[in-house]
Amino acid sequence: MKRTHHCAELRPEHVGQTVTLTGWVNAYRDHGTGLVFVDLRDREGLTQLVFDKEDADEALLAQADKLRNEYVVAATGAVRTREGGPNPKLATGEVEVVVSSVEVLSETDTPPFLPSDDKGDLPREEIRLKHRYIDLRRPRMQEIMRTRHRVTKVVRDYFDEHGFWEIETPYLCKSTPEGARDFIVPSRNQPGSWYALPQSPQLFKQLLMVAGAERYLQIARCFRDEDPRADRQAEFTQIDCEMSFVEQADVIEIMEGMVRRVWKDVLGVEVPAVDRMTYHEAMNRYGIDRPDRRFGLELVDVSEIAGKSDFKVFHGALDKRKGCVKVIRVPGGAEKLTRKLTDGYTEFVKQFGAGGVPTLKVNAEGRPETGIGRFVESVWDELKAATGAEPGDTLLFGADSWGTCLKAMGELRLKVARDLDLIDESKWDFLWVVDFPMFEYDEETGRFYSLHHPFTAPNPDQVEAFLAADPGDVDTIEGVVSAGYDIIVNGSEIGGGSIRIHRQDVQSKVFSLLGMSEEEAKDKFSFLLDALRFGAPPHGGIAFGLDRLVMHLTGTDNIRDVIAFPKTQTGADLMSDAPGAVSDAQLEELHVRNVVDEE
Repeated sequence: MKRTHHCAELRPEHVGQTVTLTGWVNAYRDHGTGLVFVDLRDREGLTQLVFDKEDADEALLAQADKLRNEYVVAATGAVRTREGGPNPKLATGEVEVVVSSVEVLSETDTPPFLPSDDKGDLPREEIRLKHRYIDLRRPRMQEIMRTRHRVTKVVRDYFDEHGFWEIETPYLCKSTPEGARDFIVPSRNQPGSWYALPQSPQLFKQLLMVAGAERYLQIARCFRDEDPRADRQAEFTQIDCEMSFVEQADVIEIMEGMVRRVWKDVLGVEVPAVDRMTYHEAMNRYGIDRPDRRFGLELVDVSEIAGKSDFKVFHGALDKRKGCVKVIRVPGGAEKLTRKLTDGYTEFVKQFGAGGVPTLKVNAEGRPETGIGRFVESVWDELKAATGAEPGDTLLFGADSWGTCLKAMGELRLKVARDLDLIDESKWDFLWVVDFPMFEYDEETGRFYSLHHPFTAPNPDQVEAFLAADPGDVDTIEGVVSAGYDIIVNGSEIGGGSIRIHRQDVQSKVFSLLGMSEEEAKDKFSFLLDALRFGAPPHGGIAFGLDRLVMHLTGTDNIRDVIAFPKTQTGADLMSDAPGAVSDAQLEELHVRNVVDEE
């Protein structure tokens, strides 16, 4: 019984034809009218099968009586116009198949849940992950998998049209722990030595540019031993690209075209030219380098005004290095934001290192009241003009060092928007953020950290100044602007990249500023430093998070929804019980001892 059509294919023009369908029994209905109805499901959709008790032989009826939800069957029969009237909810709702023969290909135990409950009350996620092969039968999950396939197909076609070669890079690499924690793999042939699974193909794709590949693409699996979150997994997929002989604008143009193609082909959405915003503008206006601009509530800097107020908290913040005072005006907040909400905001920002959220409401006369109102009376006219405050508004303040204040206020801005339902979920907001600092200085550790990664180049007009900068001059080093860029959609970073360092002297100074000795840099990155001595072209690239792209395109906020076999928050695969124990013989062969068992 070879399948002739899939279960979403039949239409009125097929009436009178004999067809064979295969799939899973989605529903079984015997209304006692002499007809038995079965909805048959495959990955494409549903078709209604009909067993006519008056015309069918006993063997066929016996087979029909055996059918249960999730049995796998093949059915042959004649297509006819649906006698009960069309079902507009189904693509095949104008027809049905009168079954003449049916074969049960596979029976099933009682499943823990039914894929047909897709829009009903599904069990908790742990049960669905344990039986992921059933969960993936749900129409919603199959639509997500179809979209993921479609995205990778569109991406490959687009980059092929623009001269990119798809090249694979190694999974077994050398550990260079500069970012997240590596997954490490013992070497059987070289006792005591270890591979690391790649956090990204970054160095290999740069070496491909040195090798003359010029335009590289890879749909790359990457691994980071981090605690998974709703939008992050320990193993994930990148759309990884690199280009030679380019400037920042060239990379942005090609990559923006890719985004435009994906949204057009997958969703039918036309993406206009994408705005650009500097890192400092994004931070100062939104408190975050991936701003969601679908709503207002922008941050306003009132540091100068706050310094003239009578509020000691403001003065304490301004005495700090890069201290500042920011404010969010919430229109109508006096009525919308309850005392319970604003008290909760104080606790909320503490997780980001802030001390609290000084608050005031603007009364009907346009004067400040409640909260810190009395402390800002002397500067109210200036504060009102700076914020645009009107009667009935609420002002939420942040006061701390620049980084802490912006982090807390940026997160608070998002929380207020969610609390007041201000986000237009139907809108697509794309943005390039550019001109990132190369480094940020951590006063607690007394060292610099790369804001992107240590292979990001300074902007071309700053290279010589960077090389000449004194490593002890924190302000100068923090002021060096990189050739980095991120693309944001609706407040989520979907891709990030930069023009890379292609000069050995620049790369060596970056390593030095990050606290690496010359010997340590050679030990970790000698292959890169050597390659930069042998004719490295100017090059740059980007990596898009494929999983996050598909999350946006399918409207889910859980990354596990878009990965066929994801891990839990603790990195476990509930279906296969990974990670699991291995035998002592395996460990001995790898020259590894399990110290956990010995304790």
